[in-house]
Amino acid sequence: MTKPFKIPCVILCGGKSRRMGEDKSLLPFSNSNSLTQYQYDKLKPFFDEIYLSSKIDKFDFDFNKEKYLILDKGEEFSPIVALQTIFKTIKTKEVFIITVDTPLVSIDSIIKLINEAKSSEICVAQTLRTHNLCGVFSTKLEKFINKMLADDIHKVGYLLKNNNTKYIQFPNDDEFINLNNKDEYEKALSIISKSNK
Repeated sequence: MTKPFKIPCVILCGGKSRRMGEDKSLLPFSNSNSLTQYQYDKLKPFFDEIYLSSKIDKFDFDFNKEKYLILDKGEEFSPIVALQTIFKTIKTKEVFIITVDTPLVSIDSIIKLINEAKSSEICVAQTLRTHNLCGVFSTKLEKFINKMLADDIHKVGYLLKNNNTKYIQFPNDDEFINLNNKDEYEKALSIISKSNK
């Protein structure tokens, strides 16, 4: 088995899930009670440390919440606020970030992103579009993010464009599908059930 990555992993679980109509991080997925638990269990063998980033503690599976649950402060639902809290909490030079709603990203692709991240502040996946929150981020970006929030800028694309970002191409768009609505959720369930056969 692959040795665990020394870099910590953070699963972002704090979105509003407007288009899904319910909290997608809590939807059942494959053999897991929730999408969050599926991502956590899938990634756990490969990372020494896995954190969950959220607005509130809504998780009913067993992990060390005192150490590995990172709660955003404030009212704003924003991935930039989440990143600010993460970079304040985690003291390593870099972190691997992935969203809870991209459950099909393979371990091989994650290995590639981590290996390619050298000499960049951000290293993210790209297929037909850029996957802004799937990749390696330097915690040195905290100062830049503080300035963004002071200026009320919440776009992750702005963070990528204005820092040293490397984009790694991947051929399979379905691998990086975001489960934003019921159709995408059903599609991902279909893909995972076929791969489990």
